[in-house]
Amino acid sequence: MAPLPDYRPKQLSVGPLEAEILGIVWDLGSATVKDVHDLILGDPDRELAYTSVTTVLRRLTEKGWLACDKQGKAFYWRPLVTKEQAEMIRAHEHLQRFLAVGNPDVVAAFADSLDEAASKQIQAIAQRIQSARQARGDK
Repeated sequence: MAPLPDYRPKQLSVGPLEAEILGIVWDLGSATVKDVHDLILGDPDRELAYTSVTTVLRRLTEKGWLACDKQGKAFYWRPLVTKEQAEMIRAHEHLQRFLAVGNPDVVAAFADSLDEAASKQIQAIAQRIQSARQARGDK
């Protein structure tokens, strides 16, 4: 089981265009504004200003999702977390908010309403947690 990453973006929420551009940067590994803009405009039904792509890349950098490196005259954006790490971080945040309800009856009622497949998945998760804790020597 992969551990939760130590690094987390400052702000987890991203809008639809931010998510699309973040996905492009993940796919490319590193990208310039032109790289991202050209990929988006590869769809003939899309229109998006070059400056809008720049703004979104800067916003994702401010939120802590991307880093910007200058190489010569070009700026390259690269992700600070992988797509898998981002999914793990988001899932952790959702679970923390759910458990923050604090009422065991509410959580139990939710768990009781799950179908058999989801219940088996929760049991498998609980077993993995127990195995990971035993491997670390936690009690």
